[in-house]
Amino acid sequence: MLNLFVFAVPLLLFTIFLIKWFSTTNKHNHLPPSPPRLPILGNLHQLGKRPHRSLQQLAQHHGELIMLHFGSRPVLIVSSADAAREIMKTNDLIFSNKPKLTIIDRLLYEGKDVSTAPYGEYWRQVRSICVLQLLSNKKVQSFRGVREEEIALLIENVKQSSMLSLPVNLSELFSMLTNDVICRVAFGRKYSGGEGAMKFKKLLGEFMEVLGGFCVGDFIPWLSWVSRFSGLDARVEKVFKEFDGFLDTVLEDHMVNLSTKGDIGSIEGEDRKDFVDVLLEVQKNNITGSSIDRDGIKAVILDMFAGGTDTTSTVLEWAMTELIRHPRVMKRLQNEVMGIANGKQDITESDLDKMPYLKAVIKETLRLYPPIPLLSIRESTQDVKVKGYDIAARTMVLVNAWTIGRDPSLWDEPEEFQPDRFMNSSVDFKGQDFQLVPFGAGRRGCPGILFAITTNELVLANLVHKFQWALPSGATAEDMNMTECNGVVIHKEVPLIVMAAPRSS
Repeated sequence: MLNLFVFAVPLLLFTIFLIKWFSTTNKHNHLPPSPPRLPILGNLHQLGKRPHRSLQQLAQHHGELIMLHFGSRPVLIVSSADAAREIMKTNDLIFSNKPKLTIIDRLLYEGKDVSTAPYGEYWRQVRSICVLQLLSNKKVQSFRGVREEEIALLIENVKQSSMLSLPVNLSELFSMLTNDVICRVAFGRKYSGGEGAMKFKKLLGEFMEVLGGFCVGDFIPWLSWVSRFSGLDARVEKVFKEFDGFLDTVLEDHMVNLSTKGDIGSIEGEDRKDFVDVLLEVQKNNITGSSIDRDGIKAVILDMFAGGTDTTSTVLEWAMTELIRHPRVMKRLQNEVMGIANGKQDITESDLDKMPYLKAVIKETLRLYPPIPLLSIRESTQDVKVKGYDIAARTMVLVNAWTIGRDPSLWDEPEEFQPDRFMNSSVDFKGQDFQLVPFGAGRRGCPGILFAITTNELVLANLVHKFQWALPSGATAEDMNMTECNGVVIHKEVPLIVMAAPRSS
């Protein structure tokens, strides 16, 4: 009897294994290719320091769709324009959800912002507020004076360094500019002077750093204790509480201002309202039937900083880097800008639509250096087929915009900076052309494209209009360090430090 038991138990376990294996195989009988994975870690070890490059190499070996496993979670890697179209257009609704990730969830008020909120009624309401109330064409134009004033200050900083023959740290100036613009647009004031400015800058830097952190418990649940042991949980909590306290103060100041001056809409005219004013008005008047609360307002404001500061400054950083590396392109752009300026001292926003080569330079920069190379992560809500492969519900999805922008089947000489390729092309970055998707597409595409691009174009036009640019100490283009830093947003690892000399009008 004992012998029978000893024989029967392994047979039973083996039978259960076969049943589960065959049921899984039958349910998903055509999965995307997947490189071998390690126990527990899955494919996490293959990401490397710069995941967009590591995943490009995997795509070259395994194809446009790859199924990886980050710990126990399946992750679909998308590396072609056709596959991206199926994710963000054909099956956009199915892939419109966002996975819950511990750090992001805590910092952004449990998904009350627009970028990470689960797909559903609340997300639709908040996105509607952002699109109609905060980032509409009319609202973007209303902040024209803010952009022009802050760019004038940037130009003055460069001019002062030029007069003293000192090098200019453009990376630092671009970061300061985008922070100041967003602060003025969001809060009605900026934090760039004195002790308060240093504190805010440090806090924002810590926020962006921990926002891109990796919580192992999200992918290997039984190792969630690691974040507590390493101090990550405590650091996230500290940053959250400090920023939450700061935003509470901002909201209280705006509410006091409202109570002393009456209805928000009457405060210096509608066009003078900052984002906090608008959001408080939406909350007060229940505009669009919104259920946005105090935490929701704070979450949306944080979205603006997370999505509008680093991403904008890094595009400017790479654009100026490539212009300095390519004198012919710089000269052509300067000629275009000088022709439109026609003796004017400053380039204004009304001039930008007359500059097709400027727009081509921006597009080419976004093709080579999408600010977030692995677009904002998505999650499938149901089983679906993509390019003939079976994708299970709750599969996370990463679209590698960096790889798509360098796909040799889509672009001639894809590694070369050649803005001319866009001069007779209708390809744009607004989410309709999937070979160029730096801002994503579909329901989860970035709603702040117009705001970001207007700032980028105006800064770039004025910099090339007013100054000649060179590298310090006789360095050449070949000497420039083009290494990317680690992180969600890909800045240059080495800041862009250059010499500026005034141009004659």
